[in-house]
Amino acid sequence: MALQDALSGDQRNAYEALNNLFGSYGLGTLGPKIYDFIQKGYSADTIAILLQDTDEFKQRFAGNEIRRQKGLPVLSPNEYLSVESSYRQLMKTAGLPSGFYDSPADFNTFIGNDLSPTELKGRVDLASQASNLANPAYKEALQRMYGVDEGHVTAYFLNEEKSLPILQKQAAAAAIGAEALKRNLQLSQNLENYAEAGISAQQASQAYTQIAQELPEYQTIAKQYGESTDQSEMEHAILETGTTGLPTYYAENPSAKFARLQSWQRARAGGQSGAAGAGLARVTAGQV
Repeated sequence: MALQDALSGDQRNAYEALNNLFGSYGLGTLGPKIYDFIQKGYSADTIAILLQDTDEFKQRFAGNEIRRQKGLPVLSPNEYLSVESSYRQLMKTAGLPSGFYDSPADFNTFIGNDLSPTELKGRVDLASQASNLANPAYKEALQRMYGVDEGHVTAYFLNEEKSLPILQKQAAAAAIGAEALKRNLQLSQNLENYAEAGISAQQASQAYTQIAQELPEYQTIAKQYGESTDQSEMEHAILETGTTGLPTYYAENPSAKFARLQSWQRARAGGQSGAAGAGLARVTAGQV
């Protein structure tokens, strides 16, 4: 026999209303306690307050306890459910698989840390792009730069302990690094600097294509004249925007060396080895 069948009149109506309300919260297991409180003569309003002190209720709305400890205002059940619904819709729209970050337990920490749906959307967009749309080179860059394996890409970007601007910078840096990996080049130590300077993946693609094509010849030319050059110098010469400081280990501005190598390359292509030698002499004399 159902519990409400043992009640009648106002008591039955109160039981059904409370049981339906807390059932909508995912707390259908509180039925026996509702019945017990009604049997003891408590009013519906009193019972609703008493139920909020049960372990079941506290576990269901665990994010509120985190908020309380942080001095944040506690959300009402309806407010809490509304935020959860916004979170869940964001996950669904982004195409994340069912069962992944879509349960109340997944959202407790988000709510406890007062993560707004707007900020979560930024994280979800990054996670979706990285886990569902990214090319293998991008995922490899994330792995090598930040230790994020493919199985944890989404969780990494949804980590509420990391600020969204940091995650955005790291995602942009990985996108730049991916362009290097696609061309069998090394990952630069300055990728986050390039990301902060606003270098896009498209600009990186053009730069690393040029580096991959020209670096071997420049290294050969530089060696002929007692010099050397490497990928990092070409990166700075091509990608330097003025907002990223040059590392102190460079003996000279890479752009100057790059220009000189281009000059020697043109001289070599034109059969003007003597002119190139003369240019080297001027450099040695400090005139360039």
